[in-house]
Amino acid sequence: MSVDALFRPFQVKSLKLPNRIVMAPMTRSFSPNGIPTSDVAAYYRRRAEGGVGLIVTEGTVVERPAARNDARVPVFHGEALPEWKKVVKDVHAAGGLIAPQIWHVGSARGQGAEWEPLGKVDSPSGLVAPGKQKYEPMTDEDVADVIAAFGASARAAKEIGFDAVEIHGAHGYLIDQFFWGGLNGREDRWGGSTIADRARFGAEVVKAVREGVGEDMAIILRLSQWKQQDYTARIAETPEGLTEWLTPLSDAGVDVFHCSQRRFWEPEFEGSDLNFAGWTKKLIGKPTITVGSVGLDGEFIAAFGGEGSKPASLDGLIERLERDEFDLVAVGRALLADPHWVDKIRDGRTDELQNFERQALGVLY
Repeated sequence: MSVDALFRPFQVKSLKLPNRIVMAPMTRSFSPNGIPTSDVAAYYRRRAEGGVGLIVTEGTVVERPAARNDARVPVFHGEALPEWKKVVKDVHAAGGLIAPQIWHVGSARGQGAEWEPLGKVDSPSGLVAPGKQKYEPMTDEDVADVIAAFGASARAAKEIGFDAVEIHGAHGYLIDQFFWGGLNGREDRWGGSTIADRARFGAEVVKAVREGVGEDMAIILRLSQWKQQDYTARIAETPEGLTEWLTPLSDAGVDVFHCSQRRFWEPEFEGSDLNFAGWTKKLIGKPTITVGSVGLDGEFIAAFGGEGSKPASLDGLIERLERDEFDLVAVGRALLADPHWVDKIRDGRTDELQNFERQALGVLY
């Protein structure tokens, strides 16, 4: 099958991509004390040199005491900003485009048995899992400060010269904790029984980010149904529920929805083979990114358990892209293992594609 659909240009606002391939955000934890190093910059530059249309960085956290759950996760404020500017410079010098993923982990568990949060944990209801209370709920002041912190990081992203910005609203982290009734039991304006009610916090974050970046810079929002606390969790059980969830976020200023699935080929709702990104585009009418085990025969949760994956056919993905089910394709582990994956796909050098092995998580290749 022709791969031409993957190499069509794409534009949203000021973001002009040479192809439809996005490097998915992947936490790497190679930034001591939260400061990205020259090795981090070189890691991203190699993907730009390899032909990636848009690089989305690993999650990089806003300025809150317990915004990260790993001391080597990068931050996006203070002393880290000049180093992020070097990353942008290196990627641009290689002809690439790059967006930071700005993030807050909320009450998601720390990495490693020894980890302890560095300050008061932000969480809608203090829950770490449904029915499991560990922290105090956020006050109204906490909520306002977190929203402002996202806006400040977005403003910094524009000043540094990033090409777009992505907000991490998926996988059971802070914004997603507000979306999910399993972790949001608040009875004030930041909670509620409806999906639209619980989307209010996320919408306010989007508004703050929009204010920070201005009208012409593209805002991407990453979403998922599944959570690290519960792989079977679902926020929207029906297309109507999905519309209720995403409409306030779209109205707040999201330009592109990054729709995370563990396996991109799985239908989102019964009665249609549309995936999460396909349904989102159909219902909301804005561009979408699909993601989830693209280019590999094994899904990523298994990778953390030590399973490797081999290159897989892209035929089904390309068929969906050709019929405009979604607009962009995010590639994770295949690009982590091989910075030249895009060039090899474009040139038909599929015999040169690399397997993904768990060891790749331990190096910046």
